[in-house]
Amino acid sequence: MSVLAVENIVAALGALAAGALGWRLVVGRRAATLSMAGGDSVHAVPPSATVLSRMFETLDLVPAAILVLDAGGRVLHAGPGAWELFGDSLGAIMRHPAALSAVLGLCDGDRAEMDMMLDVPIRRAVRGQFRRISIGPGQSVVLATLQDGSERDALERMRTDFVAYASHELRTPLAALTGFIETLRGPAADDPPAQQRFLEVMAGQAARMQRLLDRLLMLSRVQMIEHRKPRGTASPATIVARVRDEAAPLLEAGPASLEIDLAPGLPDFAGDADQVVQVLLNLVENAIKYGSAERDRGVTIGLRVRQMVPAALMGVMGAGKVHGVGSGEGSVRQGVAFTVADNGPGIEARHLPRLTERFYRVEGSSTRRTGTGLGLAIVKHIIDRHDGRLTVESRVGHGTAFTVWFPFGDGVSLKRHETVIDTSCPQPADPG
Repeated sequence: MSVLAVENIVAALGALAAGALGWRLVVGRRAATLSMAGGDSVHAVPPSATVLSRMFETLDLVPAAILVLDAGGRVLHAGPGAWELFGDSLGAIMRHPAALSAVLGLCDGDRAEMDMMLDVPIRRAVRGQFRRISIGPGQSVVLATLQDGSERDALERMRTDFVAYASHELRTPLAALTGFIETLRGPAADDPPAQQRFLEVMAGQAARMQRLLDRLLMLSRVQMIEHRKPRGTASPATIVARVRDEAAPLLEAGPASLEIDLAPGLPDFAGDADQVVQVLLNLVENAIKYGSAERDRGVTIGLRVRQMVPAALMGVMGAGKVHGVGSGEGSVRQGVAFTVADNGPGIEARHLPRLTERFYRVEGSSTRRTGTGLGLAIVKHIIDRHDGRLTVESRVGHGTAFTVWFPFGDGVSLKRHETVIDTSCPQPADPG
């Protein structure tokens, strides 16, 4: 919705509020001056909470991400459309230097528009449109509309990344396939046993390329919706049951065993159940693939599920936003933690900070255990989408434990649709 359309709504609302309470609203060249019976036509005091509340109630009916700010950039009201689209990122958006600079530089009737890029907790592209309007002598507010360009930005980056990564990672298997084809056409043309060996290797290289492409496409899909918070809820017990069932073929081929320790009575948490299962299956698959090391026995994998707070997670590496003591939210945010641990060879400490980088691999002595290097990158993006956290603890010779933590709903921030009205404090002087 355009800024002008929203301003028309504000103008109409201002006239209505002025008629009821004696305020004069000036929106560009529009003005309405009405009088209360037996009262002054215009009051030289800050606008009352009732006037602002009526304005906010009407703006809430507009299907757009709308905010009302004071002249100093403080958020007076964020409508449901803004909360729905941006959630907790609204604070970071309005603290962005470009937004603050634009708001503070506006005079009555001025309009500003700019693009902003946020990198924390996740990358988001936002276009902001700001218009300052007068609502009385010496009083004004700033109307802000926000548009989310994150999907378009992610799509452009994915196109570039896909070409770069695919061309780099596919070069080796393609070179191998080309070499074997030349061999089959030449020296091995009349050697059936050699042909069978080469065909097996070629099938393995083709499967490697297929896995790589599948992972790249999966990573692209996860990135595309990373900025959208999950709408549903997930049950820890149901998640564990699905992981147990879907991991059964992997465990049999391992060979490996899965030991489940699920605390009773855990509440549901806000999340995309399919993505949470995907995260845990990825961790289980990694434990099977890399946990056996050089041993002649199968790996033992533990899946432990507990309720805890982020402060209890003291691992090496974190992903996403952490809510807890000292975060400024007033109390600790509870959540559910899934820990996947194995009794494998462990990972050296120097590798831990880079595990979620794309195509980063901790190479072993066996090429059988070489993966695509994209699994944990996918895990990180999913956890970021859920405002979760990932920690890794590992000791060489003793095994590795991955813990993923997901918060219970909004935690402390129970009121996501808030209005802040403080008419006792004067607004900053008009810059103009």
